[in-house]
Amino acid sequence: MEKAPFVIIFRERLDKPWRAYEYCAVDVEATGLDLRNDEFISIGAVTIIDGRFRSVGNFYEEIIPSKSPSHSSVQIHGLREMDLEKAREANQVIPELITYLSKKHLIAHASWVEKAFLSDRLKRHGYSYPKRVVDTAALARFAGLAEKESGHEPSLEFLARSLNLPVYTPHHALGDAMTTAALFLALAAQIENELMEKSGETLTLEKLLNLSKK
Repeated sequence: MEKAPFVIIFRERLDKPWRAYEYCAVDVEATGLDLRNDEFISIGAVTIIDGRFRSVGNFYEEIIPSKSPSHSSVQIHGLREMDLEKAREANQVIPELITYLSKKHLIAHASWVEKAFLSDRLKRHGYSYPKRVVDTAALARFAGLAEKESGHEPSLEFLARSLNLPVYTPHHALGDAMTTAALFLALAAQIENELMEKSGETLTLEKLLNLSKK
């Protein structure tokens, strides 16, 4: 199997201001909530360059699963088995996704979910899900917009609306990826302003990655 020309490992310096980097916000929808046995059936990815993203030219694909989506998952994302009949197989989509992600730093909301569904598929093509991801749920907790000890992840839609941001087609992979991108930009700007006011410190990608681990 030919590999796409991309490795999700960065050796560049991470101490430049956060807007100096290229990012990609990713979201997946799945057949259910069992992270071990369910599969992703759609994926959306949105590129962020110079602190901006566009609503066009992004990545979206639906995938044929080996099992039918559960009734509860269909109620959330609306993708029925019949809706996926013309979709492609994951082995066809993943190489294109890898190419699209090339040299971009990954952003996800509650990134452990995307990691659970994408890691194995990426490994089959010789690549690894990044060890360090910018997580908007973690950034929201740091910014005081979500409870730190609540035991559950803050709602993407709730956070967007609380910051007066647009919500792009909830529970659609590309729509949620776009909302994640908008949330990331708003949170990064807020954290940056607070750092500058308190200590004159510049917000770097390294700082965002460290905050995302907490």
